[in-house]
Parts: sequence; structure tokens; C-alpha cells
Amino acid sequence: MTTAISISEPTVAPVRPVERIQIIDILRGFALFGILLVNMAIFSHPFQSLVFPTPPDIPWHDRIAIWLIRLLGEGKFYSLFSLLFGLGMVLQMERIESRGRRFVPLYARRLFVLLLIGVVHAFLIWAGDILIFYALLGFPLLLFRKAKPRTLLIWTTILIVIPLLFMAFMTALVLLGKTVPEAAQQIEQGIAIAEAGYRADLARAEQVYATGNFWEITGQRVYDYMSMGLTSFFVLGFNILAMFLLGAYFAKRHIFDDIQAHRPLFRQLLIWGGVIGLIGNAIYATLIMDLPRYNVTPELLIATVAQGVGAPLLMLAYVSAICLLAPLPTWGRRLQMLAPMGRMALSNYLLQSIVCTLIFYSYGLGLFGKVGAAWGIALTVVIYLLQIPLSHWWMSRFLYGPAEWLWRSLTYGKMQPMRLKNNSAY
Repeated sequence: MTTAISISEPTVAPVRPVERIQIIDILRGFALFGILLVNMAIFSHPFQSLVFPTPPDIPWHDRIAIWLIRLLGEGKFYSLFSLLFGLGMVLQMERIESRGRRFVPLYARRLFVLLLIGVVHAFLIWAGDILIFYALLGFPLLLFRKAKPRTLLIWTTILIVIPLLFMAFMTALVLLGKTVPEAAQQIEQGIAIAEAGYRADLARAEQVYATGNFWEITGQRVYDYMSMGLTSFFVLGFNILAMFLLGAYFAKRHIFDDIQAHRPLFRQLLIWGGVIGLIGNAIYATLIMDLPRYNVTPELLIATVAQGVGAPLLMLAYVSAICLLAPLPTWGRRLQMLAPMGRMALSNYLLQSIVCTLIFYSYGLGLFGKVGAAWGIALTVVIYLLQIPLSHWWMSRFLYGPAEWLWRSLTYGKMQPMRLKNNSAY
């Protein structure tokens, strides 16, 4: 536990190290690994490659690596970050309102600053940004700030189901349309046009990221975000908001305040989340290998439903495993190594983007399109293992990560203290 830090704070101020719940920082630190693991494929290859089936001629080890990433990684870690984001909103609200201050104006400023950081990240660093989504969806999250836990669970379920029902409706509509010859011809033409457009964009992205200068790549980044990033808002938006609400539920139930008291809950989530989550994600990972995402088919519907249900459940199994291991002395010491990473999660997320784009883009090492999925996993492990001691070094000297410091300073409208005044543990 930290010792008190002698700084002068306003009545409403960022949370101090002594006020933090360490398991939340550990979970954030853990999530950073999965985020990097999944994002590595988009750092090293065009976004447009995601909509195509896995090429049949890739090496067997890359094919296995892709399958494992989709089984264990894809969809689980942005869900975990989203859960922690919603949880953080409730914790901030309780802390600020307990001091007799207004929460909504402050949180709105916080979201606006996050939006600005996301725009800079998306347009000048990497088009795979998710911060813009978090900032925009944080506003509807505010509508649920006073909701009861049961209401939050109901809306979590509704938001998970909505895109799955929409996908089922679209699939039924396409199948019905294909029973009419004229409509079937139009549907096939539409699919062919979509495929041609994605292939043209793919070819351009491959060339620009591999050979372009910084400003040419910036133009491509903007195009990719506007054409690929924003179009995924409907799919990801419902899931992100659902996980926000699930995190708010965890906060209102004070589940992370005393993980020992909630061990029965974590055991149940580990068992059922693990079993159902692994089955659902195995179905998804297997089917999606050979499916184009621009062609609505029953197989794509099954894959989508399997992941839509399986991903949040497997994420909860991960959370539960960590919460069950954290109180054990040996595992607790190991997991505590991740806490400094979680305390500066935003900085580490942005650092991952900076490092990886410098590795792959032509204004860096120029390895774009040259690193397969198996080597991508190895590179993920190396970068992550380097971030752990870097985070320890930084947090032993400073109160916040650099991005967190900027976020807080702009939110509170004044320069926040940065340096620790003593070298207390964290």
C-alpha cells in the first residue's frame, strides 16, 4: 500500500494512488496484452484484410496463430477495457458526489478531452483507435449513472442482443431475396461491387503504408478510419456500451472492493464463462477463417452470434481467474507486476501504437506486410514485456502516465502535479 503523498489538491481532483483499487489496475495491465495481441494484425497489414477470408496459402503456423488469436483474443480485451471504463465512471461519480460536487459537467469535459486524444491518435498515429468510440459512448453511459444494478444487467443483455437480431434480420432478408431471380442477381452484383471496392482499398493501403511518406500515410489513415473505423461503430458500439453498463453493475455491487467476499461469483463466472465462452469462440474462430465478412450468409450469422455471446463470457472468465488468483501469495506477487501498467493504461495503449507503426510503416522500419501472425505473437510478447519494467520505472517517479497527466490536466483546467514527492511504493 502506498504512503500518503503530500500535494495540494482542489476539492475535486484525480484519484490518488492511495485511493486506487489494485485489482482494477491489474486487470487493465492484463488487458493491454490482449489489446496488443489482437491489434498486431492491423498494425502489420491493411484494415481491409479483416473482411476477407484467411488466405489459403499462408504457412500452417500463421494459420494456427490466427485461429488462436480469434479464439482467445479477438473481442475479449476491448470488452474488458470497456467494462473497466464503465466501472471507473461509477467510482468517479461516487467519489466526486461524496464531496458535494457536480459530476456530470466534469465527466463531460473528461469525455471531450478523451475525444480529442482519440482524434489525434486515429489521424496522426494509427487508424485503429477506439478512444473516439469510448468518448462518444460515454455520453449515453451518463444516462445510466443512477440506474439500479438490475436495470444495468437488463440493458446489458438488450444491447448485446440488438446487433445479433439485426444480423439475423439481414440474413433472412438476403436469403428471401435470393429466392427471387431478379433480386438474387442484384444481391450478387452488390456483393461483387463490395468485394471489388475492398480489394481496391486493400491494394492502395498495402502500397501507401509500405512505401509512402508520413503525410501520404496520414491521408491513408484518415481514409481508413472514415471508411473502416466509423463503419464498425454500429457493430462495436452496442457491445462497448453493453460492457460499460456491465462495468457500472460491477461498481454498484462493489464486486472489486472485496474480491474474497465474491469468490463464489467468480467461480461461477469462471466455469460457465469459460465453458460457454470457449465453445462460442471456437465456433467463431473456425467459421470466420473462410468467410468474407461483406457477404451475409447463415454461416456468418452463426459465427457472429457465437462470438457475440462467447466473447463477453470468456472475458468474464479471464476476469474471474485473475480475481481468484490475486489473493494467493505467489500469484498475487506475480499479478501485482501488472498494476503499474494498468495505472498508465492510456499511455501504454498509445505507446503500443507509436512503437508498432514505427516498426511496420515505411517512415520506420518498413516491415508492413512482411510479418506473419506467428511472429506477430512473438513481437507482442516482446513489446509487452518491455512495457512492464518501463511502467514500473515511470510510476516509481511520477503520479500519472504522461497521457493520463495530460488528460487530467485538461479535464480539471489546471496543471496537475506530476512528480512523486517521495519514492513510496505503489
